[in-house]
Amino acid sequence: MQTINTNNLILIVEDSDIDYETTLRAFKQANMANPIHRCEDGEDALDYLFQRNQYSDTQSSPRPQLILLDINLPGTDGRDVLEELKNDPELKTIPVIVLTTSTDERDINSCYLAGANSYIHKPVELDGFFVAIQKLKDFWFKVALLPKQGLSP
Repeated sequence: MQTINTNNLILIVEDSDIDYETTLRAFKQANMANPIHRCEDGEDALDYLFQRNQYSDTQSSPRPQLILLDINLPGTDGRDVLEELKNDPELKTIPVIVLTTSTDERDINSCYLAGANSYIHKPVELDGFFVAIQKLKDFWFKVALLPKQGLSP
């Protein structure tokens, strides 16, 4: 078991440039120096996670240690990404934190049923978002112990 450290890649699946830039600012304020890869839609995220098409080189496209996933994406939406990810034996142990503007109870329930590890509502105000990211960092990077990728029980 391991904690997430600053060498571990975080995959951010976010179509909004503003939300992505805000997340990067919040990471910087929380002193998170992890490498980041961004996918702007669900299909690109699936290509990255399954290391196919332009991401077939595993050296330049390593598997993430943590995924921040927006569910309202163009094309293949985040719910579908989550379901495919959690149905794959090699990928299902990667923690997925749904980070979205939706507070719809149906979205919350469906994401947890599909295997989300956490569901966080994006606060509208910037200070609230920074606080949410700091708490995310404190839990996932300091408290939680995670399995190593690619290992079976």
